[in-house]
Amino acid sequence: MTNHDNERERRKQARLERLGSNEPRCATCGETDDRTLELHHVAGRKQDDTTVILCRNCHRKMSDDQRDHPAPNQNSEPPHTSIGHFLLGLADMLRIIVDRLYEFGHELIRSSEKTPEDDK
Repeated sequence: MTNHDNERERRKQARLERLGSNEPRCATCGETDDRTLELHHVAGRKQDDTTVILCRNCHRKMSDDQRDHPAPNQNSEPPHTSIGHFLLGLADMLRIIVDRLYEFGHELIRSSEKTPEDDK
């Protein structure tokens, strides 16, 4: 193994350790290239430490959606605020997953339809 190969492997192992998985996958689109995967704070970094693995594209979408969530109020109770932000972040993720399920379902139906040439 060359120094170049050793360095590449070292970087890969560092990414896998940071992601907490030897087989990481984007939670919304299924991307598996560890070079494109990041940790996303579901409720927002300031609200909760819970993270999920997302690819950079999905992470940017989720983070942008979080900007539309209500700002934390100084007078609100912290557990309720954190839970509320977590639920909003989870709903953002589920919205993308549901859209993908519709796409996949329609594509599967389209690909399974027989054409007149199939019966020949």
